[in-house]
Amino acid sequence: MASIKDIGKFFLFIVGGLVAIIVGSFMIRGTMHMWDKPGTKKTDKEKRTKK
Repeated sequence: MASIKDIGKFFLFIVGGLVAIIVGSFMIRGTMHMWDKPGTKKTDKEKRTKK
């Protein structure tokens, strides 16, 4: 049987991986949001002012 320390290390490895994936996905979503929003806002304002 595996010792309790081995099971704990394996559990921490899985939890750490999940946390890294979740944090990374939020960071990617945030950068994409930052890239998308200013462009759409500028085009919306330009369209409104030109009309």
